[in-house]
Amino acid sequence: MAAIKYRVVLLKSEEGYAVSVPGLPGCHSEGETEAEALENIKDAIRDYVEVVRELNQESDVREVEVEV
Repeated sequence: MAAIKYRVVLLKSEEGYAVSVPGLPGCHSEGETEAEALENIKDAIRDYVEVVRELNQESDVREVEVEV
């Protein structure tokens, strides 16, 4: 499967960095450094996408591509 790029929002805080994915509501992570936060969000994205796939397999869902 081809890699997909996601835009993330990175926010510096007193504890380190918080990161979220606007295109995946509820997909968040954090890390002590920017690099750690970015690595952690990759795992969060993989987990998020896997859960969505599992949920879609349990329903009568079709995947259709649209161009905008």
